[in-house]
Amino acid sequence: MVSFFISVIALLLGYLIYGKFVEKVFGPDPERPTPAITKADGLDYIALPTWKVFMIQFLNIAGTGPIFGAIMGAKFGPAAYLWIVLGCIFGGAVHDYFSGMLSLRNGGAGLPELIGKYLGRHAKTVMLCFSVLLLVLVGAVFVYSPAVILKDLAGNGSSSAFMIWAGVIFVYYIIATMLPIDKIIGRIYPLFAVALIFMAIALMVCLVLRSPDIPELWDGLQNRSQTWGGKGQPIWPYMFVTIACGAISGFHATQSPLMARCLKNERLGRPVFYGSMITEGLVALIWAAVSSYFFFGGGAAEVGGTFADAAPTVVTKVSRNWLGIAGSILALCGVVAAPITSGDTALRSARLIIADFLHFDQRPVAKRLAISVPLFAVAALLLWFNIANEDGFNVIWRYFGWANQTLAVFTLWAVTVFLVRERKGGWYLITLLPACLMTAVSVTYISIAQIGLNLPAGWNRWIGGVVIVLSISLFFLWKFKKASK
Repeated sequence: MVSFFISVIALLLGYLIYGKFVEKVFGPDPERPTPAITKADGLDYIALPTWKVFMIQFLNIAGTGPIFGAIMGAKFGPAAYLWIVLGCIFGGAVHDYFSGMLSLRNGGAGLPELIGKYLGRHAKTVMLCFSVLLLVLVGAVFVYSPAVILKDLAGNGSSSAFMIWAGVIFVYYIIATMLPIDKIIGRIYPLFAVALIFMAIALMVCLVLRSPDIPELWDGLQNRSQTWGGKGQPIWPYMFVTIACGAISGFHATQSPLMARCLKNERLGRPVFYGSMITEGLVALIWAAVSSYFFFGGGAAEVGGTFADAAPTVVTKVSRNWLGIAGSILALCGVVAAPITSGDTALRSARLIIADFLHFDQRPVAKRLAISVPLFAVAALLLWFNIANEDGFNVIWRYFGWANQTLAVFTLWAVTVFLVRERKGGWYLITLLPACLMTAVSVTYISIAQIGLNLPAGWNRWIGGVVIVLSISLFFLWKFKKASK
């Protein structure tokens, strides 16, 4: 448990110290009018109270990632702690802060617009297609897991019950995506965020009271998934893709512009964007510790589970046994609400990205429907693929995981170019290094994974090393050519 407490303290200090440094590098201007004021339309550009914006941002980016990803990532061992802490402070929170602040500075622009501005027109076109595809994948994936949990909570595990719950969630998606952001999202999302935070705090208290004997960092960073019958997937790059939302996630860059359109002052960027990512890292850290106890400290036997239990099953069994009936219902509501809310805001982001590209005014309902209906149709087809194929969900989740981290690559490179253009001195390193790391993660994963080139897993370090060296070399070559002009 000592490693866990050290990690919690490190995340908090990361917000107080490194977060303040990152804010200083960007240089927010409290006197500059924000898009919520200059573009107020009563639909997507609406000034909201800061606490609401934080809660909505936290819930939007959370999804199932910091929970399910941390549970699956904990199987690799204590190395998961390091990735959550270092990835969150130096990668994910920086990524989220700059993507939100650049949107704020550019009139609430969506991610493809920002990519186009800093990486060029061709990159913008690629990012438009890539981000919309990812957002539709999110919409489909985040219907599946809450529908499974809801049917289990209702005591009906049949496929027909799953379809009913999936249909209910889709209807909610349509309503939430079409309505102004302050009608549903602004009113009930803060309540769901409270439920998610309650769950994390309650589980942390239970951990402290139990004080279980779980693997520590100094016990070694070896891959522990192989010790209990895992498939032997190497930590590099699988753990870095498995634990995405709890460390760094490109999906967040599609959500930050939603809240950039609701902020009243640039000074609020650090608590909203950087702070919400640190909060998500804390949730991931708690679930990583709980799962470490579940898989390696005897927790599975205590709650009637097994090493082979899937992430949703771990959530259900731990919540019911540790928190009691009332506590588990509230906790599971948080777990159910998180992916549902991320799913509907993902489809909302996709609508806005397409609308920006086509220059469609979104105030008329007909124009909102013209974009939303095809998006929902594609998401429904992907959900059907999940159900019709035994391994459908896992296949889509793997593609989602890779696409998620690849999106972070584009965002980090765009921010690095921004920092160079703004003549921020050598501080472009704060995004250059994460950009190189995530480029290596993305390329290595698609090279050795079964959904990609399926190259020998033993090549992982060589591929990663070459990509990092090549990325740094190409960046400084570009920078030298830029300076010579």
